[in-house]
Amino acid sequence: MNWVHHKGRKVGEVRLYALSTCGWCKRTRELLEGLGIEFSHLYVDLLPEEEMESVIEEVRRYNPSVSFPTLVIGGKRTIIGFREKEIQEALG
Repeated sequence: MNWVHHKGRKVGEVRLYALSTCGWCKRTRELLEGLGIEFSHLYVDLLPEEEMESVIEEVRRYNPSVSFPTLVIGGKRTIIGFREKEIQEALG
């Protein structure tokens, strides 16, 4: 998979599942960059079909509605959508 890694302050594993055409996904990515957080993001819509199906199933475990952006923190906490205050609080 084509995860894009962003270096920054480590707060555990932070993964952003996004769509390349989604404005809220872009804002979430920019927020994480602005906070200086280490994270990885993946544009689900740009994956080959076989990989996309697998990733969608992965997203479904965290977010049954499979909406974007889906932010997964430490494999346990999930924030769906652009929720600036919630993201800031979760990442300290």
